Amino acid sequence: MQVTETLNEGLKRGYAIKVTAAELDAKVNEKLAEAQPEVEMKGFRKGKVPMALLKKQFGQKVMGEAMQESIDGAMSDHFTACGDRPAMQPEVKMTNEDWKEGDDIEVSMSYEALPDIPDVDFSTIDIEKMTVKADDAAIDEALGNLAETAQNFESRKKGSKAKDGDQIVMDFLGKVDDVAFDGGAAEDYPLVLGSNSFIPGFEEQLVGAKAGDETSVTVTFPENYQAENLAGKEAVFECTVKEVKKPVAAEIDDELAKKFGAEDLAALKGQIAERLEAEYAGAARAIMKRSLLDALDDIVDFDLPPSLVSAEAGQIAHQLWHEENPDVEGHDHPEITPTDEHTKLAERRVRLGLLLADIGQKAEVEVTDAEMSQAIMNQARQYPGQERQFFEFVQQNQQMQQQMRAPIFEDKVVDHVFEGAKVAQKEVSKDDLQKAVEALEEE
Repeated sequence: MQVTETLNEGLKRGYAIKVTAAELDAKVNEKLAEAQPEVEMKGFRKGKVPMALLKKQFGQKVMGEAMQESIDGAMSDHFTACGDRPAMQPEVKMTNEDWKEGDDIEVSMSYEALPDIPDVDFSTIDIEKMTVKADDAAIDEALGNLAETAQNFESRKKGSKAKDGDQIVMDFLGKVDDVAFDGGAAEDYPLVLGSNSFIPGFEEQLVGAKAGDETSVTVTFPENYQAENLAGKEAVFECTVKEVKKPVAAEIDDELAKKFGAEDLAALKGQIAERLEAEYAGAARAIMKRSLLDALDDIVDFDLPPSLVSAEAGQIAHQLWHEENPDVEGHDHPEITPTDEHTKLAERRVRLGLLLADIGQKAEVEVTDAEMSQAIMNQARQYPGQERQFFEFVQQNQQMQQQMRAPIFEDKVVDHVFEGAKVAQKEVSKDDLQKAVEALEEE
């Protein structure tokens, strides 16, 4: 077997691989010898079929396997010997397309090698970590929001018209083709206008109603309505409005705290403070991470595989095009050509991706099974009632697993770098943190 270098330019590599006819024949004989003990053929006992007959009967079939294994073996030996790591799957093709049995196999292999990545002295990196304490104003604002979600309703003045957000108490009777249907009637039913808890178009027709009004509401059931006998049909609801109530925020007291599982108001405030500070810490970490990536991008430089940059630029351009054209859901659109700006962003992403992967490998950073399971469960909650199916889908889908593992790995590597960097704590206000977050989003 011969491997001859044909290209060595930057990260681009090219090789000519020759597997001699004798080597290939030996490989075929080896595979036939392995199979011989299990072969049964008329006129011979099991395992006693002559090699010459086996070769005549199965040689052509085994030849293809032997060729592939020989080429794969040559490639594997090459990468072990030279230490190259291909950036993407190597391009391999036979160059003697008129090959016939008895000829040598000649193959060309080309790829882009991953670059050598320099070590980074993390202690030279200065990072600022913002810290924010939950002040009374922020806690009071959060309490006010909780009180609104736990709102009560109190009667409006007699003759007041119902507004969006009001609650009306009513009796109603629904009919289709002037015939009442099951589940279409209720008494003293409390309905919050604008809650979208009834059929589309129902609640809007009751805005402006007053206590004592008797009104008819005409709606059409959706085509996919769960009750097939009503799907797509027009219905008339005869409604009697008994009371109109306005929303009133709940009192901020111990009773409110108990509604949210706290022992008293002081305990609820403590829980809110912890939640707010956890949110602040998450935002501060995002800003720290961006600062770190900016620093790494400034101090580290190495050659980038053009194929990776090109693929990343294309993906960026495609994603941004769809964000600007949200009405186009599929891929039936004009060809999207990456701009210089897309390519520049792609270079940064590829550089940092390779660097973080190298740092993580050298530091032996791993994503544990427990971390993966937690990530899968967190995402499964987005599909209520289908959590088990989602979990099984991820378990059977290697690409999906990789997509979920990658950000966990990246965050663990970032934390590893933080440990070695110089991190200065800086206490700031909530507003200062918010401005920093907004600046981050605008970049």
